[in-house]
Amino acid sequence: MSGKKTTLLPGPEKILKELGVNLKLARKRRKLTRNLVAERAGIARSTLQLIEDGNPGVAMSSYLQVLFVLGLEKDLLRVAADDLLGRKLQDAALLNKKKGNDKAN
Repeated sequence: MSGKKTTLLPGPEKILKELGVNLKLARKRRKLTRNLVAERAGIARSTLQLIEDGNPGVAMSSYLQVLFVLGLEKDLLRVAADDLLGRKLQDAALLNKKKGNDKAN
């Protein structure tokens, strides 16, 4: 890791810390040691410790490797799958576009 420290806003920082705790709990539920998970993920044990602490300086690929080792990688595919806000914004834009076309006709 580089010497540059990553700074997050409080909201994202809290989410990352919660993710770390969730990964730690998932590892413990499976009765896997840090050494074993780190080895299987191809990362250093110290990196796994940083992940479980929710450190923002760890590469996303390392988080993904740990998810894969724990059998949770498909959970990442759920992110933004049901983007309600995005769909509402898209629908509103489509409706406004249609109203503009209706006035011209």
